[in-house]
Amino acid sequence: MRETFSIANQTKAKLPSLAFKRIKDSVLGPRYSLSLVFVGDTTARALNRRYRRKSYIPNVLSFPLSAREGEIFINPRRVKREAPQFEMSERTYLAFLFIHACLHLKGLHHGATMESIERRLLRRFKLS
Repeated sequence: MRETFSIANQTKAKLPSLAFKRIKDSVLGPRYSLSLVFVGDTTARALNRRYRRKSYIPNVLSFPLSAREGEIFINPRRVKREAPQFEMSERTYLAFLFIHACLHLKGLHHGATMESIERRLLRRFKLS
C-alpha cells in the first residue's frame, strides 16, 4: 500500500500553516494513509451522532479504517472557541488536536502516557 495524505477544508476558515504531514509521519509512520478534513459545527455534530451516538459538537474526531488507514475531522470553529480555555494559541491547539487524534489512531487511550507523548510532540515541532 502506498502512503497517501490529503487535507480538505470544507469550511470558510483560514487555517494556519502546520507541518501536518511531518506530524502524521512521526506519529503514524510514513506508510499510514490519512485523510484530514476540516468541517463546521453541523457536519461535526452529524458525524458524532452517526458514528458515536453522541449529540454534542466535537472539536476532533478520528476514525480508523484499517491498521494503516484512517480519517481525522477537525472543527476549526471549536478550535477557535476552546483554545483560550487551554491557554494555547489557535495554531498550537489545532496541532494538539491533530496529534491527539493521530495518537488515537495509533491505538493510545486518554491518560498520562498519551499526555506525555502529546507534550513531547508539541515541543518537537516547536508548538509549545
